[in-house]
Amino acid sequence: MKLFTGLILCSLVLGVHSRWFSFLGEAYEGAKDMWRAYSDMREANFKNSDKYFHARGNYDAAQRGPGGAWAAKVIRETIPRVTDFFQHGDSGHGLEDSRADQAANEWGRSGKDPNHFRPAGLPDKY
Repeated sequence: MKLFTGLILCSLVLGVHSRWFSFLGEAYEGAKDMWRAYSDMREANFKNSDKYFHARGNYDAAQRGPGGAWAAKVIRETIPRVTDFFQHGDSGHGLEDSRADQAANEWGRSGKDPNHFRPAGLPDKY
């Protein structure tokens, strides 16, 4: 009986442990997807393309699984608020644009096609 109980306990611990590592792996890969979208946006330097890259980065990260979606949410909703505060203080400057970015982020994370935000003329490379 003790052996059986021990085996059940070990399998539960290993199962949870395995899911935790899977989540972390998804989060890591999702963060890389977000970085790739940011790098592409900087490289493209294309007018009115930021919403597309926001949606694409979130979409790619969310496709990794729950960990990727979590990483996308943390990256896109925490970092901009901190950087906006240091750039503009609490003046509300850029609030409308920030809300539009958040809408594009949610669009991508929800699995909708990021090409909805793709501006005409953006090179196919992106």
